[in-house]
Amino acid sequence: MLYWLTELSDGGDFFNLFRYITFRAGGAFLTALIFGFVFGKPLINVLRKKQGKGQPIRDDGPEGHFVKAGTPTMGGLLIVGALLFSTLVWARWDNSFVWLVLFVTLSFGLIGFADDYAKVSKQNTAGVPGKVRLLLGILIAIIAALWASANHPDALQNQLALPVFKDTLINLGYFYVPFSICVVVGTANAVNLTDGLDGLAIMPVMIAATTLGIIAYAVGRVDFTEYLDVHYVPGTGEILIFTAALFGGGLGFLWYNAPPAAVFMGDTGSLALGGALGAIALVIKHELVLAIVGGLFVVEALSVIIQVLYYKRTGKRVFLMAPIHHHYEKKGWAEPTIVIRFWIISLILAMIGLATLKVR
Repeated sequence: MLYWLTELSDGGDFFNLFRYITFRAGGAFLTALIFGFVFGKPLINVLRKKQGKGQPIRDDGPEGHFVKAGTPTMGGLLIVGALLFSTLVWARWDNSFVWLVLFVTLSFGLIGFADDYAKVSKQNTAGVPGKVRLLLGILIAIIAALWASANHPDALQNQLALPVFKDTLINLGYFYVPFSICVVVGTANAVNLTDGLDGLAIMPVMIAATTLGIIAYAVGRVDFTEYLDVHYVPGTGEILIFTAALFGGGLGFLWYNAPPAAVFMGDTGSLALGGALGAIALVIKHELVLAIVGGLFVVEALSVIIQVLYYKRTGKRVFLMAPIHHHYEKKGWAEPTIVIRFWIISLILAMIGLATLKVR
């Protein structure tokens, strides 16, 4: 919205700053951060009052989690609220990619909100049936895939770009939509599975989003794409503003989610943020890079898949408990130790993902 202040500029004054994506990204970060600090405590008080007993704790979960009983959930409302407000204030409203990512974020956030509400109101961990969540997620992903493809350059439509092999494109054709479903729905659910310890999911999401935001800014500039030898996707630079807002809103939430958490993100936040990462990857044509920078989420999801399949086949378990962060809890690792080490892994993976931009 504030971009339109450039209409008041003569080219050399303060208003001219609003032309620059980097300036507006900084504004988006600070706005979302302040939003989180201002509304965090009031939101937690409302959630605590409305939810009573808070998020129900699984009976078969780690023993240490029972002390968290009574902690309110749906803290993702704080992140999504900060993200939405800040993006609308600082991003250009005529950018289709921004609206696409916001659509996916809010849509998955609504699914998560319904799931959290069902859990809290019924005081059980069942929530919305898995098949319903999956079908709704697939529908959202289909819309996102078609939306992204329609706004990509003709040469990139329905194509899969490979990292490192810069000149290689794989025409997915009719498989583009199913592939996009796997990216968006898979990422949303992988982040959801990761959200099991205080502060565990939010920092890797912030790291992955920042990495994708930097890539989005790069692939949205002709001069950068020529130097980095990556595919040019006009308009993606504005995604940096969204990711900057996500980082600011994430920090504001982490202030209250740091151990011991005063509020849980809930499915409201984890599904929304996971969907956002998947949508950004589709927009910037870096779906495979997402698998690298979001490698922690991939491992978390794979640990569940492996555990279920192996148990059905043999009646035995590969891990003491899945997702894998619970395995380390069962092994006696302290919760902060797991969280911080997983953060470090996420940062390393982000560096590797950025390195794919410049491989000769």
